[in-house]
Amino acid sequence: MALQPDKTDATMKPPRAKRPSALLWAGLVALLLIGGVAVWSLVNGRLPFVPPQLHGTVVQSPDRVPDFTLDASTGERVSLSDLRGKVLLVYFGYTFCPDACPTTLNELKKVPAVLGQSADDVQVVMISVDPQRDTPEVLREYLAHFDPSFLGLTGTDEEILAAATPLGIYYNAHEGSAATGYLVDHTTSVLAIDREGYLRVIYSFETPGEAIAEDMRWLVRQ
Repeated sequence: MALQPDKTDATMKPPRAKRPSALLWAGLVALLLIGGVAVWSLVNGRLPFVPPQLHGTVVQSPDRVPDFTLDASTGERVSLSDLRGKVLLVYFGYTFCPDACPTTLNELKKVPAVLGQSADDVQVVMISVDPQRDTPEVLREYLAHFDPSFLGLTGTDEEILAAATPLGIYYNAHEGSAATGYLVDHTTSVLAIDREGYLRVIYSFETPGEAIAEDMRWLVRQ
């Protein structure tokens, strides 16, 4: 029997080229990100701040916080730059504050307890917005009620203003009652400044101390 020639189905289409897999696309994106970080690092000399999900408002500050020098509760003159190498939790308040300051300091005193051995890498700093009443000695006694490791800073009106203004801190003294005398309205945020002096996170009033401590575990490793 004679063999019949093969017949090609005219309806058959050539096979489609395979599309790149999702894994391949993910790899390409990762390479682009790594390359971008490398270029950024070469241009700026430092890695960009790319945090995980934190409990405050993340700040991508391109500049260090301007330096300032104030009178410390330790009896010395201390500059912000003297504290480089530690992560700072900075709070502007005053010892005669009836509510916001004790509430905030009670949360901040949880941070060293939660961090344990890492607590030495974090320094809580309270800067007074009431320098007329808050001497270094008054600050030292007041902060010891919360945690003896807390550092208090005070100074002249001009020095406090120079420290507060670049950080966007508001404060204003106003008349109180006959019992209290004057009171001071002020920003109640806590500011996290990294080891190199860059503002990184702003925590709103009543952010739990445990949440701040969780963020500090990450920030001290940067």
